[in-house]
Amino acid sequence: MASGLQAESWTEELNCAICLDFFTDPVSLGCGHNFCRSCIIRSWEKQEKGSCPVCRQVTADRKLQVNRALVKMVAKARGFSLEQTQTSVRRQCEKHREELKLVCETDKKLLCVVCRDAKEHRGHSFLPIDEAAEIYKLPVCLGVMS
Repeated sequence: MASGLQAESWTEELNCAICLDFFTDPVSLGCGHNFCRSCIIRSWEKQEKGSCPVCRQVTADRKLQVNRALVKMVAKARGFSLEQTQTSVRRQCEKHREELKLVCETDKKLLCVVCRDAKEHRGHSFLPIDEAAEIYKLPVCLGVMS
């Protein structure tokens, strides 16, 4: 299975350059760039000429071609992304988007390295998450220790 960074890397290729989210109804322009149908139409409404937002090549007839391969890949990526989110959300700090690697023994909470250095945790004792899971016999994915 692909690591989180590998998955993030290839799924970035399935994002629209306008809305920065997975393509919805992806279409290709004559220049080869892809966009969500609604994104490119809204972009063109603000222009005299129908140019590509990436390379600025003008598409005179404003013809949009459905990209069927991209439709299939985005559908698969959405499913993969949901699976990844369900298994990894609890392992990421909501505030700093850093991986949760430590347990604050004082507060009984999972922390990232940025949180460890925060004022509210000064003077607290910490354990690496794997070590704490072994000591407390807890699954590593738990967010708060009982």
